[in-house]
Amino acid sequence: MKPMLKAAATAVLSFSAAIAAAEDFQPAVVYDTAGKFDKSFNEAVYRNGAEKFTMDKGIAVREFEPQNEEQREQGLRRLASRGFSPIVAVGFNYSSSVEKVAAEFPDVQFSIIDSVVDLPNVQSIIFAEHEGSFLVGALAAMKSESDAVGFVGGMDIPLIRKFACGYEQGAKHVNSDIEYFENMTGSTPAAFNDPARGSELAKSQISQGADVIFAAAGGTGIGVYQAAADEGVYAIGVDSNQNYLQPGTMLTSMVKRVGVAAYKTWEDAQAGEWEGGIRVLDLAAGGVDWALDEYNEDLVTDEMKARMAEIRQAIIDGEIEVHDYSATSSCEL
Repeated sequence: MKPMLKAAATAVLSFSAAIAAAEDFQPAVVYDTAGKFDKSFNEAVYRNGAEKFTMDKGIAVREFEPQNEEQREQGLRRLASRGFSPIVAVGFNYSSSVEKVAAEFPDVQFSIIDSVVDLPNVQSIIFAEHEGSFLVGALAAMKSESDAVGFVGGMDIPLIRKFACGYEQGAKHVNSDIEYFENMTGSTPAAFNDPARGSELAKSQISQGADVIFAAAGGTGIGVYQAAADEGVYAIGVDSNQNYLQPGTMLTSMVKRVGVAAYKTWEDAQAGEWEGGIRVLDLAAGGVDWALDEYNEDLVTDEMKARMAEIRQAIIDGEIEVHDYSATSSCEL
């Protein structure tokens, strides 16, 4: 009986140690002001990051949703002071706040999505949005019957210009004569949460002949998709797979796997493998892609799928070089 008791005791101690380790590990996430249910960027981090991590690991991810811009820094500092780490900051709007708070708490690990903060305890996660946007631009040109496509961006910043430039390149790779329309919603963060304005811009482009419109505009995109549905044209979603929002209207979505990136940050930290510095998630790494599922499979022919596969592989192999707007602050076609 003694060996059995000893084995049982060892198992209990191991189980207790595992619980203690789990309790010591305190991951956190701070969403942007659009909130975790924005059906886009933030929700991708929630669904495929925080929620999935909690389900898989049995460890709750502490969440903070700021109600205004001033609360971003407050939320970060509150979490850091209470020992939460790593803290994932969702979006470039956190750049200055992460830089300031990370300097105050050098022992806390921070990860920021879509921005670079040069501190040893910060992991900067950036994506090759231009590559994913090239793909959906190519598909848009294949699908267009009017030989005209459109782009509606959110806040007019280099990051959103990066989406637009990639999209235009992809469309013109397939059809060099295609007409391209582009509008940005505004110059402040509010541009990411203005569906009414998104609808207006989309309808303007549709009136000029665009029959496929890509929205890289957060919540503003909801208005673009509704306008496309109302006018009988196609729309392309962004960040999350948004194909389900308007079945029959959503040609595809340019998925940006921000949730997967957040999940890996916490997983690496739990395993003691977290590192500061820059992580670049491109098409080859699975950071971006185009979405094909039950909601849009009837819109994409076998011929289109085959061509998309060829283009995708050509980008990965370097046979197609997609210009990155952020490298030159210009779009070179």
